[in-house]
This record gives sequence, structure tokens and C-alpha cells, in this order.
Amino acid sequence: MSSFSKEFKEFILRGNVMDLAVGVIIGGAFQSIVNSLVNDIIMPVITLITGGIDFTNWFISLDGSKYATLAAAQEAGAATLNYGVFITAIIQFLIMAFVIFMLVKSMNKLASINAKPVEEAAPTTKTCPYCKSEISIEATKCPHCTSDLHE
Repeated sequence: MSSFSKEFKEFILRGNVMDLAVGVIIGGAFQSIVNSLVNDIIMPVITLITGGIDFTNWFISLDGSKYATLAAAQEAGAATLNYGVFITAIIQFLIMAFVIFMLVKSMNKLASINAKPVEEAAPTTKTCPYCKSEISIEATKCPHCTSDLHE
């Protein structure tokens, strides 16, 4: 059992696991911002454009009764299929995915601007033309086949 706990401890202390945990926490906080963006800004505009349609009140009452709003159906204890809420969740997901895409794209662009070009180091070895062994670039005689190198 101690090897299991040791393995678990090593797993938890890996850097990428901690990065993932921070990402999940920030993502949870970011979700409330996206929810507010969707519910308080985008959905009212969509409702205005569509002539007052409110997605949150799009539902099917499974008991066969008609209810004016989802809240009224839930208050009556009716089971409902809330496809309007589902549509809102899809819109929220698409907006969140788009915002994350734009953030990652911006971060990648910023990283590429700040990245210094990688200079290739001068070679320190060469191949002997006779025995094809790798030797020092400064060698005038191959240490493997003892051939004279005239370059």
C-alpha cells in the first residue's frame, strides 16, 4: 500500500497536474463571467432580434398540461424537458470555446513575437571520408583509421 501512496504523491506533485488544477479553478471562475455575458448581454439581444423569444421558457411538460412559464411548471411539480435551457447552455459553450480560442491564439502570437530566433551552433564534429567515423572538426588525422585528412 505504501508504493501506491508514493506513486500517487509523485503523480500529484508533477508540474502539469498542478497546472491543470490551476486551469480548472480559473476555468470555473471564468465560467461565471461567460454565464453573465450570455444571460445578461447576448440572450437579451437575441430575444430582441427574435421578437421577444425567451429560450428559458422553451420546454415540454411531460405530464401533458400547459404551463405559461417553466417556473410555473416546476412550481406545479411537473416533469419538464427544458430544451430552451439546453439551447442556452450550447450558446454558452460556443461562446466560452470561442473566447478560449481567441485567448490561446493571442498567447501564441505573443509568445512567437517574444521568442528569440534559435541560432544553430557551429558543428564540433565531422565525418571521416574514409571510415565514416565521427571525429573532431579540428582533426587532421582520423583517430580510427589513421587516414590523413586534407580539407
